[in-house]
Amino acid sequence: MSTNLTTQKRNQVAQFILEGSKDGKPSKGRYKEAQLKFNISRATVFRLWAAAKKQQKNGDVIHLVSGKTTRLHRKYIELDLTLLVNMECTKRGSIRRLAQGLGASKTTVGRWVKTGKIRAHTSAIKPDLTATNKLLRLRFSLQSLELDRILNVIKFKDMHNTVHIDEKWFYITKGTHRYYLAPGEPEPYRSCKSKKFIGKIMFICVVTRPLIAENCEVMFDGKIGIFPFIEKVPAKRNSRNRNVGTLETKPIESITKEVYKAWLINEVVPAVMSKWPEGASKRIDIQQDNARPHILDNDRISGLPQEALRRADRLPVNLEVPVELIEACINHLHERGSSDGMTDIVQNLGLDIIESA
Repeated sequence: MSTNLTTQKRNQVAQFILEGSKDGKPSKGRYKEAQLKFNISRATVFRLWAAAKKQQKNGDVIHLVSGKTTRLHRKYIELDLTLLVNMECTKRGSIRRLAQGLGASKTTVGRWVKTGKIRAHTSAIKPDLTATNKLLRLRFSLQSLELDRILNVIKFKDMHNTVHIDEKWFYITKGTHRYYLAPGEPEPYRSCKSKKFIGKIMFICVVTRPLIAENCEVMFDGKIGIFPFIEKVPAKRNSRNRNVGTLETKPIESITKEVYKAWLINEVVPAVMSKWPEGASKRIDIQQDNARPHILDNDRISGLPQEALRRADRLPVNLEVPVELIEACINHLHERGSSDGMTDIVQNLGLDIIESA
């Protein structure tokens, strides 16, 4: 049953009851007939007839007006794309500032974003490349290409023989740590001098592209290892925890090019050679970023490690020193006034015989 009656229907109900009335009293069953005819409730019939009798008693013409109120809806705001495009990007960093610039509410702007009328974008800063940087990147890209002689096409290298290395800092411990203990178990005690200066250790991580067979079997997972920059240092004084001279593990705080080179030769290269799969290419390229401690491509020591020479039985017992270098050292000592005993050294080295020969 509908209770939202129009003015016309309300008056029709009042007139229907009035026609079936005698001396202002409706006949028996008239309310029921009005209820069924106009499909309204009995309470609505009583309420409309009461309002009609009140107007009739006051001498007014029976005219029942609909009590339905009209809801006022806010006018829908259209998005002005021209205004949006002409706004500065710095003023479009949040919904609040964007709503102020468009003259709309935050809810309206949020609805525009949700419906796709306004596109959300996260801007990432790009490297400011110079002409030299661009040429180097172009050269690197060209060096990453190879010719597939079977298909006679140029493709990027599979990078199966490229080892990627990078550094990562790890804190020795965390300020807070959650443990799950048994009832009554003593809580672990951790301490440091200051929570703001927790010690860190640098690790060098070494990975490469994994090798997977045609049957999806993993032949090599590509994980070479992770190596900490630490050193063994003897204790300088006695304490209740250790005696003087006891070797302690300390992190290397200053990672220089010499330290990095030593770890590359003594840790990384042997690990790569021990884990490298048999049958794979033995020409290995080490890929690193442009950090200052990293070695250069033309570094002879990096391409000729002592461990590799020793395993190949090509490590020399002693090194030959050029005569020109010895003469330069002697001349330098003469210039500095430190030529005492040089005559015996020259005779022992047989420089006169070498020069005459």
